[in-house]
Amino acid sequence: MGDGLKANLNVYAVLQNLEDLVRLDGEMGRLTQDWHEVVQFLVRGGPKAYVSFSGGTCRHGRGRHERPTIKLYYPSAGYLNRAFLGAATPIPVKGLTKLEFLKNGFTELTDRLTFYLKPTPELLQDAGYRKLNTILTLQTALFAVGELAACEPRSRLIAAGIADGVVQVEVLPDGPRMHLVFEGGAVTVAKGPAVCKPLATMVFRSESAANAVLNGHLDTFCAVAEGELEVRGILPMVDDIGRILDRVRLYLS
Repeated sequence: MGDGLKANLNVYAVLQNLEDLVRLDGEMGRLTQDWHEVVQFLVRGGPKAYVSFSGGTCRHGRGRHERPTIKLYYPSAGYLNRAFLGAATPIPVKGLTKLEFLKNGFTELTDRLTFYLKPTPELLQDAGYRKLNTILTLQTALFAVGELAACEPRSRLIAAGIADGVVQVEVLPDGPRMHLVFEGGAVTVAKGPAVCKPLATMVFRSESAANAVLNGHLDTFCAVAEGELEVRGILPMVDDIGRILDRVRLYLS
C-alpha cells in the first residue's frame, strides 16, 4: 500500500504541477515554448499518466495518451518513487531518439519543480519563489486528498462520512482557487472556482498566511484564531478535509 499510494501521489498530485510551472515560471516557459512532445508515464501494476507540451503550454492527463512521442516505463511503484527522488532512472520504451531531450530539457523542468516544492527559509524570503511555492504546494496537497480518499483505508473512511457537496479553497487577493467535490465518498479535485455554490469555504487572507500554513510554520487553529484563515459553511466538512491532509504528510513529507 505504501509504495503504490506514494506512486499515485507522485504521478497524479505532484506531476500535474508541471502545467502551472510552465505557465508561471518565465524561464520554464521559454525552455518549453518550442516543445511538441507527449511524455507517457507507465508503472507496472500502478498509475499511468502523461504530460503533453504544445504551443508553449503543458497539460497533464490521467491514463494513456493516444499518441505519446515518449514512453517511460517503471517496473514497480517503488522504482518510480525512487526515480522521483533521483535515485533511479526510468526505462524509455518509446522515443529512444529523444534521450537528449529527456536528459537535458525535461530533466531541467522536473528539477525546477522539485526546487519549488522543497523550500528553505531563505528561498521563501523571495516573493516570486514564495508565490509559486504556495500555488504548487496547495495544488499538491489538495490533489493528494483525492488520491488518499480513493486509496488509503483511513482516509477513505473519513471521506465516506463527508456530506455530498463542494468545498472551495482560495487564497486572497488573487488566488489560487481550487475546489473539491464530494459525492458518495468519492472526491474529485479541480483547479479554479466551483461552478455551484460551495457548502463550505476556506479563505486564506493572504498568500503569506497560506504559505505559512502549507509549510507547517503556522498551525491551522492559530491561523483561524488570528483571522488569517476564514472558514465558512458546514465546518465538519473542513475538519474532515484537515484530517485527510494530516494523512497526506505521512506520504509526501
